[in-house]
Amino acid sequence: MRNDANPQPETQRVVAYEFLRHVIDVRPEELRALRWSWLYIISLFVSYYILRPIRDEMGVAGGIENLPWLFTGTLLGMIAVNPPFAALVKTLPRVKFIGISYRFFAFNLLCFAVLLGMVSGEQNIWIGRVFFVWTSIFNLFVVSVFWALMVDVFDTDQSKRLFGFIAAGATIGGIVGSSVTASLAKQVPATYLLLASAILLEFAVLCVGRLSRLSSSLTARPARPSEEPPIGGSIWSGLSHATQSPYLVNVSLFLLLFAVTSTFLYFQQAEIARQYFADRGARTAFFAGVDLWVNVLTLGAQLFVTARTIKRIGVALTLALLPLLSVFGFSVLAWMPTIAALVVFQVLRRAGNFAFARPTREVLFTVVPREDKYKAKSFIDTVIYRLGDQVGAWSYAGLGALGLAMTGVSIVAVPISMLWLINSLWLGGKQRQLESANE
Repeated sequence: MRNDANPQPETQRVVAYEFLRHVIDVRPEELRALRWSWLYIISLFVSYYILRPIRDEMGVAGGIENLPWLFTGTLLGMIAVNPPFAALVKTLPRVKFIGISYRFFAFNLLCFAVLLGMVSGEQNIWIGRVFFVWTSIFNLFVVSVFWALMVDVFDTDQSKRLFGFIAAGATIGGIVGSSVTASLAKQVPATYLLLASAILLEFAVLCVGRLSRLSSSLTARPARPSEEPPIGGSIWSGLSHATQSPYLVNVSLFLLLFAVTSTFLYFQQAEIARQYFADRGARTAFFAGVDLWVNVLTLGAQLFVTARTIKRIGVALTLALLPLLSVFGFSVLAWMPTIAALVVFQVLRRAGNFAFARPTREVLFTVVPREDKYKAKSFIDTVIYRLGDQVGAWSYAGLGALGLAMTGVSIVAVPISMLWLINSLWLGGKQRQLESANE
């Protein structure tokens, strides 16, 4: 008697491959890792985008004038988190140090859920400020760890072909997460939303384990043992490598300039939200609505455009797209400082980051040593990024003290974006040189 139980999964894989190969350049042996990568990043971004509008509303409720101090707290938190993480990377296999890191953040979420359910008034404002700082750390850290695993699992060629599609999972997660918060923020207490976010982090840990077991089958490199040895190295190597390697210094500069200009735009959006929306629930819904439009616009580009763009014009020009958009966008905003212009620019810029800059920036790390993929990358993605926030936040406050409104800030952002454009082109050329040297 014929047993059809075994052929069915194989048939499903063939159907999935036949569908995906019309969308991206994927190989049959990459399907399972691609699936777990998608589930992993979707769970992370649903978790974060449930939290993001809550964080933004708490930041506004605590006073826009206090946001620079919250960004300072975030930078200090990033500096504090990196050495313990580097110690875990030094002593534990990647499955264990990633699992410990994610469960730490999930436990924090449970603590915030309890606190927000117990306090009110001024205490709620202060907990909201702490939550703003914590969520900003959480966002960069867990996503940085995700992409570190991706550049460790996939090689350079695979990253160019697959990272745009994998990033689409982040967009789907963002759409789901922001939709959940936009629809429930006025009816459901934030406590329940935080609990849902924590559960999704536990599912991400499951995905890490599956991906780690699949990684040795993806490349021609010798298979790693089932229980991987620790990466080793110094807990300070992330800092030292990021500040001594000219290549990593310029990767840091890329992220620093991106963060400065993003912070300018974020503060401008926060000011407009306070002017136009008096109700806290309405502000939360507005922030969630912006997130939703960003993710909807991004999804189509990631599925059908990103990989083709990288293949056709290369890493350098793809990296340069977002700085070029920023030069144009800030110029328009200086000429026409309206809410419509700002929201359109914000949506296009964030969509351009997710669709082109972020996947391509991750390709830059595929040509560095394995230790740098976790330690230097974590330092750059968290500390350097938040340092850019600091520069942007206090520069914005200083420009405001000088009497410069949206027009003046936008004019200042134009030459910063031009410098960023030059940096992008250099990085793309250097990545190609290192890729050729590693072949």
